[in-house]
Amino acid sequence: MFNPKNISLALGLSLLLTACTTPPVPPVVVIPPTVTSPRQIIAPPVTPFAVSKWELLPDWQSLDLVSSWPAFLQSCRVLKLKIHWQDICANAEQLNNADSDALHTFYETWFTPFQVRNPDGSDQGMITGYYEPKLYGSRTKTARFRYPLYATPDDLLTIDLGEAYPQLKDMRLRGRLQGKRVVPYYSRAEIDAKADGINALNARELFWVDNAVELFFLQIEGSGRIELPDGKLMKVGYADQNGHPYVSIGKKLVEAGELKLEEASMQGIKSWAERNPDKLSALLAQNPSYVFFRESPDSLSAPLGALGVPLTGEYSLAVDPRTIPLGAPVFLSTTYPNDNTPLNRLMLAQDTGGAIRGAVRADFFWGFGETAANRAGKMKQQGRMWVLFPKGGEPISN
Repeated sequence: MFNPKNISLALGLSLLLTACTTPPVPPVVVIPPTVTSPRQIIAPPVTPFAVSKWELLPDWQSLDLVSSWPAFLQSCRVLKLKIHWQDICANAEQLNNADSDALHTFYETWFTPFQVRNPDGSDQGMITGYYEPKLYGSRTKTARFRYPLYATPDDLLTIDLGEAYPQLKDMRLRGRLQGKRVVPYYSRAEIDAKADGINALNARELFWVDNAVELFFLQIEGSGRIELPDGKLMKVGYADQNGHPYVSIGKKLVEAGELKLEEASMQGIKSWAERNPDKLSALLAQNPSYVFFRESPDSLSAPLGALGVPLTGEYSLAVDPRTIPLGAPVFLSTTYPNDNTPLNRLMLAQDTGGAIRGAVRADFFWGFGETAANRAGKMKQQGRMWVLFPKGGEPISN
């Protein structure tokens, strides 16, 4: 799900601009891969990865893989277009109603696990969580519903720097025209303070919601649902972002002595906001990043991630695509939020995030609802990651 956790951050904008019982299932025959190259394993870049063994993945042999299988098939909707994934995904489509043993055989036949390592050689990193929130809103502004959810303004420019400078491939610059100059787009503080005076935002309100903090966290999560007064739920998803960097307001509250580090969760920040309504605007303004939305079709089963497929609650992962290939299976070994209970699971790298930077770094998608919100808001665990790379063929590239 594209969010400010899912922002494709460009270079620093200002610097660049100024500088029941079921019948038995018959045995599944897994077709081994055809080796098309003397090199048996599709080799990832050397530095972030170390070839591993299945027995080194915690709980791998006893892990139930059936629950994660729908997410794998979602990845195949995109990956099957890549030559080194075609046979894998074709074989996967034949595994209808396969049990966990058959899926273990499938993965061990087609993939090799590589442990992800940080540049300093360590194998631990931060695992956070995100979810799909629900807000209360209206299509018209009222005394209750007064905080706008904007669609992308017409004057927001996105400049692909790689088209002019190949060394800046995948770098994008966002801004607006001021006369003949491209200048940074309006920051959050400017949008909130001057919204009525920014012509490009006029009539761009998709909805009006009743809570500024909930709107802020919707922008962080990148997608959600808006419950209208008649009870109808409307879905919204990330459309674009103003180009400013994401700044953690939880960190700002800790630095100001307003919260202890262990209190700086989503729940802790919301509680602080209720106690300090007069300080809220100034706090939110410290994160200059601002997200614009689009309405999502009601038929969409879940938010779309950066891979372009619907996310699967508890099985989709947001990663840094500079290291982890989008769509790839990722074995995650961490713990539950605020708990030492092991959480070892096969996930699918299907999303990205502006705050997700680094090799061993991921954001766990918990889904929709109160349980998901509670877990996502509290999740800040240490974890390890293994990427499953296909065997055979040419080296992987994103």
